[in-house]
Formats: sequence, C-alpha cells, structure tokens
Amino acid sequence: METLKEKTAKGLFWGGMNNGIQQLTGLVFGIILGRLLSPYDYGMMAMISIFSLIASELQSSGFKSALVNMQNPQHEDYNSALWFNVMMGGGIYLILFFSAPLIADYYDNEDLVPLSRYAFLSFVFASWGVAQSAYLTKNLRIKEIAQTGMTAVIVSSVAGALMAWQGFAYWSLATQTNLFILINTLLLWYHSDWRPTLQFSWAPIKRMFPFGVRMLISAILTHINGNILNILIGRYFTARGAGNYYQANQWNQKCYLLVQNMMAQVAQPVLVALDEERQRQLAAFRKMVRLVAFLAFPLLLGLGLVSEEFITVTITDKWAESAHLLRILCVAGAVIPISTMLSNLVVSKGRSDIYMWVTLALGIMQIALMLLLHSYGVRTMVVAYTVLHVSWLLVWWVFVRRLTGYKLLMLVADVLPFALAALAVMVVTYFITLPVSSMWLLLIARIAVAALLYYVVMRLAHAVILEECVTFIKSKIRKP
Repeated sequence: METLKEKTAKGLFWGGMNNGIQQLTGLVFGIILGRLLSPYDYGMMAMISIFSLIASELQSSGFKSALVNMQNPQHEDYNSALWFNVMMGGGIYLILFFSAPLIADYYDNEDLVPLSRYAFLSFVFASWGVAQSAYLTKNLRIKEIAQTGMTAVIVSSVAGALMAWQGFAYWSLATQTNLFILINTLLLWYHSDWRPTLQFSWAPIKRMFPFGVRMLISAILTHINGNILNILIGRYFTARGAGNYYQANQWNQKCYLLVQNMMAQVAQPVLVALDEERQRQLAAFRKMVRLVAFLAFPLLLGLGLVSEEFITVTITDKWAESAHLLRILCVAGAVIPISTMLSNLVVSKGRSDIYMWVTLALGIMQIALMLLLHSYGVRTMVVAYTVLHVSWLLVWWVFVRRLTGYKLLMLVADVLPFALAALAVMVVTYFITLPVSSMWLLLIARIAVAALLYYVVMRLAHAVILEECVTFIKSKIRKP
C-alpha cells in the first residue's frame, strides 16, 4: 500500500503533467486564437467572464472543498452534494438566462445577451462533476484527474481554433470553454468508481454548509478579485481595452496556474491528513512553499523579461499594448501561488472563516483602489493591482503563523533566496542579450540564457529542492 509521501509525490508528478499539458496546449492555441481573433472578441468574453465564474461557484456551493476537507466522507455526503449542485445549477442558469439583458445594459452592448445565455451553460455542465472531482481529489487519484484535464483541453482547444478560423469570432471562445467543461465532467464520471443514488438527504448539506458557504463566499470573492479589472476596464474604457488586459492577464494566469494548480491538487488533502501531526505538517508545508517559489519566480519573472518579444512574435504587434501590461502583472503572478499555498494551509485547519474574511478584505481594498485610480488609466490600475497582491502575502502569513507557528524568518528563508536568484538571473540575461536585434532570436536567446543561468545558480547554491526534483524525474524515467 502506498504511503502518504508516495501518494503526494505521484500527485505532484501527475498534477505537474496535467498542468504542463494544459498550459502548453493553452500556449499553442492561445497563439492561434490571438492571431485569428481581435481585442474586441476577447473583450466580449472578458466582460462576462466574471458572471460565469460566480455562477459556477454558486452551483458548487463550496461543497467540493468541504468534502475534501472532511476526514472520512461517506456515500451520502457525496450523493447529497451532487444532487444539491445539480438543482442549484439548473436554477441559477434560469435566473441568469433572464438577467442577460441587464448585463448587456451595464456594458451598453446588446450582443452580450445571446453570448451570455450561451456561455453560462458551462456551469450547468460543471454542476454534474463537483462530487466526482471531490471524490477523486480526496483519494489523491491525481492521475485520473490529469488524464481528464489533458483530454478535455486538447479537444476543446482544437474545436475553438477551428471555429475561429471559420469566422465565428467570440463565439469560438465561448464554445471552447463550454466544451472543455462538458468533456471534463464526462471523463470525471468515467474515471470515478463512485456512483450516486436517487436518495437525497438534507442532513449532509446542513453538516457541510457552515464550512461550504464560507468557502463559497471566498471563491466568489476570489473570482471578483481576479476579474475586477475586466469589469471596470470594460465599463470605463472600451471592449478593445478590456481585450488587451484580458490577453495580458491570460498569459500571466497560464504561467502561475501551471505552478499553483500542480500544488492545489495535493496540498489540501495532504495537509488535512497531517493535521494531527503539527511538526510534520509544517515541515511538509515548508517543502511545498519552497517548491512553489523555486518554480514560480523564474517562470513569471522570465515571462516578464520576454513579454514584448513573446507577444510580438506569437500573436503579432496588434497586441503590443498587452505586452506592457503583462510585464507588470508577472510580478504579482510570481507571488500569487505562494499566497495560495498559505491560504490552503488556513483552509486545511478548518478555518474557512479566516479564509473568507481575508479574501473579503482583499476584495474591498482592491475595488476601492481601482475605483479611485481608474481615471489615471489602465496601466496605473494594473500597477496598483500588482502592489496590493504582493503586499497581501504578508497578510496571509500573519494568520498562518497564528495557526501553525510558521515564523517570518521561515517564510523569508523559504521564498527570498529563489526570488533574488531569479531576479538577478533576469537582470544579467537582459544585459547579455541587449545586442540581439531580431525579435525571434532575442526571444530564444533570453529563454535559453535565463534557464541555463538559473540552473547554474541553483546548482552552485546546492539547492535541495533542485536535487529532489532531479532525483524524482530520473526515477520516473528509469521506472519500467
């Protein structure tokens, strides 16, 4: 029987594989769609993305997190959560279907009515997969989740690209999202050996509700926090301006989610399993933080370094404005996965109340800042967004310290060496590659030089996390 350590290592491997394939596919098809579609097309989706995300969280009602956080969830827990989600999904879709004209009025764009009604189908599809996803996650069956996600993203991306090629404009983006969630849900059912029954009980819902509703509110607030600029730019500027920001933000998210989601699939179940062994839990958590910092800082700061070359070479200079925004966003992107790790530890302690209030406070401050600064332009708003998210890392740390004894010096020791190493590497790479004039050659040269320098620096520093990663990868390659 596999130990928790072996399950965690396997989960990290498959979580990394899943996110690697998904983000690589997103990279390829993001380039294709960026060339085929206009900033206006992306702006149309940007303006309604928050409504779909909130609706999706409402139908899940936080029960996936509640199920994963339970020590031994039973059949009736999964069963009741499934049917409650399905009922919520259908009911909320009907509400949003008839609310579509109000959304269109807010943005003064009647084309959003049919687009909204079509795009919102995604959370109806998702409602059928919440319990199955929770079951697989709780049992650390990350391989099956990875295979599901990789298949869904490839098929949906191909479909979206073909529709864009045929001139379906923003409809191709909506179809890509709908198809991804539909395929993902169907495959979750295929891989899971848990099946529902027709009996429904309110008792498990009531039992999970206090934790679940706080996670629900927190998830909604997180989506608002992450999409507030889409909402306000679409409102105060133009669909084109919203599209440029959306394009920059999606590349930033692809990079930091590559790291964040790899850890998210194993962090909460592992930390919950170690909840009664405080020292062992803290040691495991610190190793996760170091792994996140080791990967996130070079990846995101590196993307910031090559943002102009990357955007120009891949999706042409019609997106030049988004390249400047991307460079700023990458600073926040490097820190967000670490903040997420800290918040995961808070949740694993059963303190969904802290998670909710801290997320609410971030949202209030962010909205206030954006409303205060929107008259100074999009760039100023993005800078303020970045500064706030970097600073908020310390807010999460305060609560983690109270719950676990994770001292500030521990956080500094786990994060700062990788941040400084990555920053130094990017500065040196910038000056080394200055003489290169060709955009193509500059992009390739900066990626190659930065990757090599970071590897050398980690080797010279005898970084334990690098040795562990190399050893694990070698063991997987040698394994028959």
